[in-house]
Amino acid sequence: MLNISRRQIVFGSLASTALSLIPSVLQAHNNTSSISAPLSSSDAAWKHIQELYAVNREITNLENGYWGAMPKPVLAAYKENTDFINTNNTIYARAQFSGALEKVREQVAHAVGADVSEIALTRGATEALQKLITGYNGLQPGDVVAYSDLDYDSMQYAMNWLQQRRGVRVKTFNIPEPATRQNILETYEKILSTPKLKLLLLTHLSHRTGLVIPVAEIAQMARTQGVDVIVDAAHSWGQIDFNVKDLSADFVGFNLHKWISAPVGVGFMYISKNRLMDIDPDYADEDYESNDIRSRVHTGTTNFAALLTVPVALDLHQKISAKAKQQRLTYLRDYWVDALRSNKSVNVLTPDDASLHAGITSFRLGNARDKKQNDGLVKTLRDQYGILTVRRGGIHNGDAIRVSPALFTRDSDMDKFIVAMNKLGK
Repeated sequence: MLNISRRQIVFGSLASTALSLIPSVLQAHNNTSSISAPLSSSDAAWKHIQELYAVNREITNLENGYWGAMPKPVLAAYKENTDFINTNNTIYARAQFSGALEKVREQVAHAVGADVSEIALTRGATEALQKLITGYNGLQPGDVVAYSDLDYDSMQYAMNWLQQRRGVRVKTFNIPEPATRQNILETYEKILSTPKLKLLLLTHLSHRTGLVIPVAEIAQMARTQGVDVIVDAAHSWGQIDFNVKDLSADFVGFNLHKWISAPVGVGFMYISKNRLMDIDPDYADEDYESNDIRSRVHTGTTNFAALLTVPVALDLHQKISAKAKQQRLTYLRDYWVDALRSNKSVNVLTPDDASLHAGITSFRLGNARDKKQNDGLVKTLRDQYGILTVRRGGIHNGDAIRVSPALFTRDSDMDKFIVAMNKLGK
């Protein structure tokens, strides 16, 4: 019988080798509860973590919401896994990959606080959420589904698809600006009173503005109204300290290649074990039984090496801890927001309420709200000041510029941005 040594697989012995690159400052913080404040507030305390990243510093990258750069231990694992898969090819894939993949799935489930029967691996949050939305079978013609202006474009498209294919009505609404906890809850309370509303899309942390909504409270309100919610946690898990049960939601899509920093092309879906039958098998999948969540996504051939690298990314994430990452990213956000507070030309969209933001925040310069104006500002910041940001559209009140620091971002990077904005603000 074929038996490829586990030592040839990265999440075996190579995992410990790669993780030995993690500095001793992290080794002392294996438990989330042991993370101390200096890790969140001191640039010096994060120097060793910043050095885990080999990134291009010729330009200051404040556009880290697209995907997360792999730290050196993860990149090393990915390279070796790629070599391993390329060398052993179908010899390994046909005989042993499924067993290795199940161990990856188990580790993901443990990390997010779910049972393994509630987790299916995907190529990202978009695929996970598309399968949850289009597979949701609790709709009849004439029912209503709803989403907001801050929800992700691809998920909006999938909700619109329900109108075309299921005969439902789509209701859209806008998140108030400026947002507060109270007016967010009031907005969703009003939407939940919509007659025949059956399905509501919720984005935990918006890719447009960085707004964090109180998902659990909204999900609980929805449940009392007989409305199901599907939660987009693409940007929140790894940037905010929580597990899936904290969301009080039965259907959630996650990324692993954003704030967990796994290779690009990995994510997962969560379906509460008592709600599996409310999501149809993907294209009548027969590879798995109908009572197996893996039948809810049929991807085809995936990136073997990327999936095998997930355990190393999760190990590093847990050694740093979600709590410390949230503190550091929030610190970097507050660093530039506080410094520019006196600059009346910089209009920050994301609330200062700590429960309503993490590291991502968007702003407008003056009254610039259209695509051309904001694309021009992105170009100016990049070409004249060496700072990368990104324009985000789709916001009801107009486009904005998104600032997304990363764990490798230094205080001096934010200083550079602050100087640029003060010059532009004049």
